[in-house]
Amino acid sequence: MDKTVYIGMTADIMHPGLIHIIHEATKYGNVMIGLLTDKAIAYHKRLPYLTYEQRKEIVENIKGVSIVVPQEEWSYVDNLKKYKPDFIIHGDDWQDGPLKEIREQVYEIMNEQGGKVIEIPYTKGINSSSLDKEIKSIGTTPDIRLKSLRRLIDAKPIVRILEAHDGLCGLIIENIEVQKGDKREVFDGMWSSSLTDSTSKGKPDIEAVDLTTRLQDLNNILECTTKPIIFDGDTGGKIEHFVFTVRTLERHGISAVIIEDKVGLKKNSLFGTDAIQTQDTIENFCNKIKAGKEARVTDDFMIIARIESLIAGKPVGDALERAYAYVQAGADGIMIHSKDKSGEDIKEFCRIFRKTYTHTPIVVVPTTYDHVYESELQSWGANIIIYANHLLRAAYPAMMNVAKTILENERAEEVRTYCMPIKEILELIPGTK
Repeated sequence: MDKTVYIGMTADIMHPGLIHIIHEATKYGNVMIGLLTDKAIAYHKRLPYLTYEQRKEIVENIKGVSIVVPQEEWSYVDNLKKYKPDFIIHGDDWQDGPLKEIREQVYEIMNEQGGKVIEIPYTKGINSSSLDKEIKSIGTTPDIRLKSLRRLIDAKPIVRILEAHDGLCGLIIENIEVQKGDKREVFDGMWSSSLTDSTSKGKPDIEAVDLTTRLQDLNNILECTTKPIIFDGDTGGKIEHFVFTVRTLERHGISAVIIEDKVGLKKNSLFGTDAIQTQDTIENFCNKIKAGKEARVTDDFMIIARIESLIAGKPVGDALERAYAYVQAGADGIMIHSKDKSGEDIKEFCRIFRKTYTHTPIVVVPTTYDHVYESELQSWGANIIIYANHLLRAAYPAMMNVAKTILENERAEEVRTYCMPIKEILELIPGTK
């Protein structure tokens, strides 16, 4: 009876080291590739560049591979129990580092099942992280970026979005990461906020700024990043204007636009319920959503409805009535906003909404209720968390402190510890070195 050899693989970036492992595995039996799904990878690393189906097609056509099966978890254990292979092969690079715990689990389950773990020397000179950086430096296409938000929502329990108002912010979001055990925490995408965009220019946050002006600044972010972007569309303007906005954003590779259900001259809702002016009628706003949906060229572009009921002091019931209507009109997601520092009204909304719509994405913006952890927001039913203005708010006090210190001391030596070396900043920019 032929033996089965199991190899767990992401196969997003194929290199000689992986081919070598497959070649070695053929010496022991029929090769079964446990191909990690987008969900298994994205929760611990980044969203793969290629979809699962694309990666599967590539691996199935590699000489020596007998069968490809999905591996739904980062850990190999479930698949090892399910398929009971005679061998599992892995590079010896997992003896230390974040995969050490998984290695111990694999040895335990294989010993229980009478199987064997084979470790082969790690291929020198091949580094997936370096290859990843090289591919990222090449950039992306509008089509790939556009599709990535929906893939992230499908793959991750929470999609983490951070505000970017210029290219440097975009580079921070693109590159910043924190390693926690075998999991790499990252920001999944960017929020193009009309508030931070206008404020960074020293202008009021009003809807008079035309789309062309917004896109000029957005292009600076698009040119140096690869992650998906959600665009703050304010009210969306008149229906005929919103149709144009949808087509323009989609063409540029923006993944989603969020429009809010209020009318009248825009004033920021931070300045009280009077700033809301009045909410649009449900019928009018539904018509705007429908027009935007009809204007799309692809199904990948998302139109998300932002509900202002809680900001305007109305009950959760009013927000729910609107949410149900907007989803029925075709909204691809619902953003619910509130100034309540407890977050209890958001919690109530999410839990009731989830009873009717189990899969429609919910977007939350925990600016006022910032004490709530992401895991708790996820338990309420949220899918996307937008940190809507934190980079702008962090930059201003830092710059004020540096400017004041220079004035006080009449030189710049005292601010040296507050300032990042310019060389390190330039190293963030592709093509500088």
